[in-house]
Amino acid sequence: MSKVLVTGADLAPQALALLEGHEVVYAGKTPTEDGLIALCKTHDPVAIIVRYGKVGPAVMDAAPSLQVISKHGSGTDTIDKGAAKARGIEVVAAVGANAAAVAEQALALLLACAKSVVQLNARMHAGHWDKATHKSLELGGRTVGLLGLGAIGQRFAKMADAMGMRVIGFDPYATNLPAYIPSVDLDTIWRESDAISLHCPLTDDNRGLIDAQTLAKCKPGVVIVNTARGGLINEADLLAAVRSGQVASAGLDSFAAEPMSAGHPFQGQERIVLSPHIGGVTSDAYVNMGVCAAKNLLAVLARRATANA
Repeated sequence: MSKVLVTGADLAPQALALLEGHEVVYAGKTPTEDGLIALCKTHDPVAIIVRYGKVGPAVMDAAPSLQVISKHGSGTDTIDKGAAKARGIEVVAAVGANAAAVAEQALALLLACAKSVVQLNARMHAGHWDKATHKSLELGGRTVGLLGLGAIGQRFAKMADAMGMRVIGFDPYATNLPAYIPSVDLDTIWRESDAISLHCPLTDDNRGLIDAQTLAKCKPGVVIVNTARGGLINEADLLAAVRSGQVASAGLDSFAAEPMSAGHPFQGQERIVLSPHIGGVTSDAYVNMGVCAAKNLLAVLARRATANA
């Protein structure tokens, strides 16, 4: 029986049902490269479903039968795609499977920033009543700039448009956009946005895209939201911009290094709202991503089996 390695501790029952006929092996919640190499050497999987950890050339070389690496989600930056291509291993992703979940998290973070939800909650629990002194940001009529207009970005744009926000977006690969998402260049995003929300994959070209230089081009008091990848932001530069007031607040669900270590400079910053990369972690998205990851890998295996018949 062929093996499927999951770089996690579990998989949705609906996904497991699709994989009936394959033996599923789990790497646990915090897989290491050495651990994955050992499992690959022991089980020689035909497919890997990537939930946590990274899959690089050493892991691939430990599994001679490996044909496909399937991401349990949409971001494939934890998979060495160049190494996979060189070895004839296909990389597939569950694009759009968690779009609703992540877009809703982005909106929640934007609203939390604009309405000071976290800070006011803490003040109320401490016995304060700040009605006479607090003013929040009204989002209706404000401009939100989106970096990335895939399934998640477009889902977020639809919600922002419904709230009466003006939406603008940058994505050189997006086509057939709805009328309420005009495509603009990056300079327009920086210049015109009252809030910026990141929805793009992390690449070598956009690593550290949000830094001191780009933040200086933004409107004073801009709000930054990131539910994509932490590497898109230079964290030291963002922190400096929050402290100076150039950035009014930031809502972050992903970070350069995860999990966040104790004593991280963002901790304790009242104008930075944090969540532990759980934008795509809902009961529905868990099922959707598992099912999509299973279907994707089975499609690759079936196509290859037919080609080799």
